[in-house]
Amino acid sequence: MQIDDLRLAAALLREPSLSAAARALGVTPPALSMRLRKLEATLGVVLAQRTARKLQLTSEGERLGREAYELLQRLDGLHESLQRDDQRLTGTLRVAAPFGYGRSHVAPALARFSRLHPSLRLQLDLRETPWPDRSDADAVVHVGTVRDSSWVVHPLAANERWLCASPGYLQAHGTPARAADLAYHACICIRENDEDVTLWHLRPAGGARKAESLRIQPAFVTNDGSVARQWAEEGLGLVLRSEWDAAGAVASGKLVRVMPDWSFGTAPVVLLVPTRKGRSPRTQALVRFLVEQRGDAGPAAAEEPV
Repeated sequence: MQIDDLRLAAALLREPSLSAAARALGVTPPALSMRLRKLEATLGVVLAQRTARKLQLTSEGERLGREAYELLQRLDGLHESLQRDDQRLTGTLRVAAPFGYGRSHVAPALARFSRLHPSLRLQLDLRETPWPDRSDADAVVHVGTVRDSSWVVHPLAANERWLCASPGYLQAHGTPARAADLAYHACICIRENDEDVTLWHLRPAGGARKAESLRIQPAFVTNDGSVARQWAEEGLGLVLRSEWDAAGAVASGKLVRVMPDWSFGTAPVVLLVPTRKGRSPRTQALVRFLVEQRGDAGPAAAEEPV
């Protein structure tokens, strides 16, 4: 067996389909299918049952995938240990992040990081739910809270949720001042996962009043946060959006933050590192870099168990 065979087996274990495994390995599905058939012929066992839509590993395929993954990790660690006295970072660093935040923040940060470490290969995987989908990643940028002791969390940004609308919408429909006012406004909701996005929770600043919950009847619904923000900028209604996405539009005057004396909750941006990979020099370098990139968010916080 060759190292490419190990990479193939590991990719088949973590990817849901043959085409997804082919994309991860940078080859075409027909080429990957041919390599799989050759590997099965070499080993004399069937590793996977495949259809046009699904890939189902056999017990032998699952065992090979798990052991291949462990062998690749050990080989990677051996390479690092041999070059520990060398200041250059080498090898591959795999990072996963959500689509929107990944495009606007993580990708530019990794570009800057790569210029500091030109011998390092970077792989950025953007998806709707990077955690826990990409448990094989060296680091995962996640927006929201996490409860999992197998990860270590490094805070990157507090990230309040802001209620926003365009100046034109507020001029035409008025500016809500309390929770009850929202029932008379067009609201834009973002349905990205199984979360109940039409139930909004509000907490007044200072704690002088009780927290409230309000069921919204959305006028517009989308599964894309950028589309929701654009609709709000075009005057279609109120949108509840993460600070990281809304701050630029508010600063430029395209949006106005509404009810700023009320908190609509937080969705902190964090960097998650699997405990089994946290001591890798390249992962540690990435953690230090991203934490330092927080700008005016304050001094770097110590790592916290999730």
